[in-house]
Amino acid sequence: MIQSKTGKPVRFEITETTRVYLERWIGDPEMIGLEFLWPSRIHGSPHLSTRQYARIVRGWVTSLGLEPGAYGTHSMRRTKVAQIYKKTGNLRAVQLLLGHTKMDSTVRYLGVDIEDALSLSEGIDL
Repeated sequence: MIQSKTGKPVRFEITETTRVYLERWIGDPEMIGLEFLWPSRIHGSPHLSTRQYARIVRGWVTSLGLEPGAYGTHSMRRTKVAQIYKKTGNLRAVQLLLGHTKMDSTVRYLGVDIEDALSLSEGIDL
């Protein structure tokens, strides 16, 4: 997948089991020749709309018995990078993954506060 803002490839981390299922799905004769993994059923559009994707996610969340208002397509994007930041403290990596051109945007997006920034800086000896 290519990140739309930067034009650079984005790597996804998936389990081996998920990889096997995806390979089977993509190799399905009905999928061969299609440009999109989730083609639209509407003739004027080659892929799912963001709205339809949001409906699908809402259905998944509801089927799991979770509160649909607490989960969405954007919150999933934010959660992944927040976890990466929490584990690594690497704001630059998160900035690249998000496609932000300014670090300020990434800091605001993650909600990094001054205490986080200070604790990170204290952990680095120069």
